[in-house]
Amino acid sequence: MLSICFAISNVKFDVHGFISILPVVMIGAGIGCVSHEFGHKFMAMRYGYKAEFRLWPIGLLIAFVTSFFGIVIALPGEARIYAEDLSDEIVGRIAVAGPMLNIAFGLIFIVIAVLIYPLTPYSDILYFIFLIGAVGFSVNSFLATFNMLPFYTLDGIKVFKWNIKIWFVIFAISAMLMAVSIMIGPENMVKMFLRI
Repeated sequence: MLSICFAISNVKFDVHGFISILPVVMIGAGIGCVSHEFGHKFMAMRYGYKAEFRLWPIGLLIAFVTSFFGIVIALPGEARIYAEDLSDEIVGRIAVAGPMLNIAFGLIFIVIAVLIYPLTPYSDILYFIFLIGAVGFSVNSFLATFNMLPFYTLDGIKVFKWNIKIWFVIFAISAMLMAVSIMIGPENMVKMFLRI
């Protein structure tokens, strides 16, 4: 569902564009969303707690509606931790795992895009892989930044309560990556990297 939302946010009501971009977005958004939630789960397990994802249907509806305005307010649910008397530190560490994985995958995706870009004139498949890298970078940098906002039940508020310095560093890195993605676009960023 979030893949559909991210595709709509890029092409709005262009059906042909939607069909074309959806497979590309599904890879970047799928890896980004799944790894984000597994990051929370595995970090919770590391501390000996049970955690599982709980879907929030209204949040999915919000994501769908906002996608038509060019932004995805992604609130599909959250990883719930089943434990009592959790410290702010443990909650913060579990919360930061998701955005950190998004940052890591965003960087992996942009490296793939940079490596593949020079070869794209020779193959449609390589161009498709380049698009996956570029879009995966954009989606993951957005997911990291959005989730690090210190509001509501987002990860950012939990990290902020635990350690404001760590929150600031992770938020700054993710926001910088997202800003680069928005301001110059993934394709132009790849060209810039290749000139360095």
